[in-house]
Amino acid sequence: MKKVFLQIHPKDNVLVALVDLEKGLTIEWNGYSFVLKDDVPAKHKFTVSNLDENEEVYMYGVLVGKVNQALEIGTLLTVDNLRHAAGDFELSNRKLEWHKPDVSRFLNRRFKGYHRSNGSVGTANHWLVIPLVFCENRNVLTLKEAFEEKLGYKLDSKNYSLEVDELITRYKSGASVDELLNVDFSASPLSTSQKRLFPNVDGVKFLNHDMGCGGTRMDSDALCGLLAGYITHPNVAGATVLSLGCQHAQASILRNEIAKRDPDFDKPLFVFEQQLEGTEQGLMEKAIKSTFAGLVQANQQSREEAGLDKLCIGLECGGSDGFSGISANPALGYLSDMLVTLGGSVILAEFPELCGVEQELSDRCVNEETAEKFMFLMKRYNAKAEADGSGFYMNPSPGNIRDGLITDAIKSAGAAKKGGTSPVVAVIDYPGIVNEPGLNLLCTPGNDVESTTAEVAAGANIVLFTTGLGTPTGNPIAPVVKLSTNTKTFQKMPDIIDINCGTVIDGEESIAEVAQRILEYVIAVASGEQIPKAVQLGQDDFIPWRRGVSL
Repeated sequence: MKKVFLQIHPKDNVLVALVDLEKGLTIEWNGYSFVLKDDVPAKHKFTVSNLDENEEVYMYGVLVGKVNQALEIGTLLTVDNLRHAAGDFELSNRKLEWHKPDVSRFLNRRFKGYHRSNGSVGTANHWLVIPLVFCENRNVLTLKEAFEEKLGYKLDSKNYSLEVDELITRYKSGASVDELLNVDFSASPLSTSQKRLFPNVDGVKFLNHDMGCGGTRMDSDALCGLLAGYITHPNVAGATVLSLGCQHAQASILRNEIAKRDPDFDKPLFVFEQQLEGTEQGLMEKAIKSTFAGLVQANQQSREEAGLDKLCIGLECGGSDGFSGISANPALGYLSDMLVTLGGSVILAEFPELCGVEQELSDRCVNEETAEKFMFLMKRYNAKAEADGSGFYMNPSPGNIRDGLITDAIKSAGAAKKGGTSPVVAVIDYPGIVNEPGLNLLCTPGNDVESTTAEVAAGANIVLFTTGLGTPTGNPIAPVVKLSTNTKTFQKMPDIIDINCGTVIDGEESIAEVAQRILEYVIAVASGEQIPKAVQLGQDDFIPWRRGVSL
């Protein structure tokens, strides 16, 4: 018989509804029974004992809130009767023992990637065109217009221009508003593009941003570090950089950041400064010729076999729901442990979504120095947020709350499951990079795109992104694989979601089985044999983090 509710951890004093439960339903639990006092929607939580005012609520075995008033057994938890609370944390003993999963099925598996001179391996081969400052955004877009279609990188996807043409024709023919609203677009064909001129180059990616000048020097320096992370990334063959000349984010700072990440950097890199070149035409002509020549060089590279230890996986979640922490996120946690066992790297980020599990993660740090760095970054980040009137407790979005994540600690405890159980080998401040195999913690906001952007800059050559409500987030240079926490969302949004982890909730698969299925998909993506939906849609989201408050 399918389960209708779940206790996540033996210490928890609430249960999670796996399906909609009606008021008055009798719950049989741990040798006693009680009646639900409220309707409990799927993904939401209800009490399994009477709770006094200010009594603590536990989920995932950690403190996630305190009740605002006395609650009877069988009461639905809401934003009105539960407030955020999280446990204190301090430097403690190391807890580095963990159970390595069985990876015999993957021990001799390989993927086909692009080998770089520094020993890293890319899962794709891109050329980058980047502005050092927002003043150059228009020139970057002009280059995109010049190159994209001519080289065969215009996506074979709907741009909806044919649909607009149809509406224009109907309007000119005198169609009414009701007739226009009922036009059938189902017969509209897909737009097509020509064959790629450079078959070994997966794409030319044109990034835009609104930074580089006018903000703090800290932000412009961080931008240079972030862009250096993209230029030195194993998925990138080379880059064209456009600079105005007078901005804070100087080309010299960018080159220094590149050298920090790759002292022997040898990829083609072309930097053009508009104020030095003089006319815009002169700038653009040089950029066009150099970029084309760079693409000729990039096309000479081809995929070769590599071990799974060359994979660096970014772990991300967005549009989370009440099932995230019991299906997709634990599945990624199991996969994380598998990849660490195989010698690979994983990145757990989104520090506002680690609130409440600081003690566990700091205890798992390989040494006290690493633990202290993690705790310092968490406290500094939250203090800055509170100083600006928005602490970690304000992180859950309306969608999160509607689907059962009613405190930040509930959301965080489930989000942290993506990191598995292995020791934390390094804690990295933004916009740093991964240098150690194993589980790495990266300080980023919880904002989906800012965090994904930072994980890729840190070296993630694939990002695994769980979602309960559905989100199209992608990245320009690293494939982003979308995993749904429930079957309903997977079936509703098949155009943006790649893998269904709702089979765990449905009782069809175990966490381990889903993790193995995900890893098989990852290997296919890393080899260029499987194209995730975000890549197919050209979802090239890129937002640098201003080091102010972003949750």
